[in-house]
Amino acid sequence: MPNTTFYATAQLQEGMKVTAKSRNFEVTIDEPVQMGGTDTGMSPVEILLNALGACQAIVARAYARHFGIEFDDFRVEVAGDLDTDGFMHKSDVRCGFSDIRYTIHIDTEAPREKVAEFIAFIEKTCPVGDTLANKVKLKLEDFVITSKKQATPV
Repeated sequence: MPNTTFYATAQLQEGMKVTAKSRNFEVTIDEPVQMGGTDTGMSPVEILLNALGACQAIVARAYARHFGIEFDDFRVEVAGDLDTDGFMHKSDVRCGFSDIRYTIHIDTEAPREKVAEFIAFIEKTCPVGDTLANKVKLKLEDFVITSKKQATPV
């Protein structure tokens, strides 16, 4: 699977609630009440943080045997700093995260040096981490205008 395109669709529902779909899966994304949402799902920035942790965990599972590491538990705690005044246009700060930090917890008997090598590999191999750490080309391909109102013939 050398060059693969992944797809997602985000459909705005009532209020700030969004139904996000990829393949046969669907997730509800929303904002907390204090941000104008109804708190029926994680916010987009929380989804992003969870995507990073999940990606690192999946890489760990996929490559642990290659590194000869066995673990009973693997957990990633992720935190991100975001000034919501940027999103709300209350100040001239960026809209996105300024910093993202994570801590990996691994329950293993493997020696620290071997675990450190494994963790470095996870950081280098995680596609979500790579996307966040390196500039990616982000571009609007098009926009489509539709109207539910039918034009009346003249």
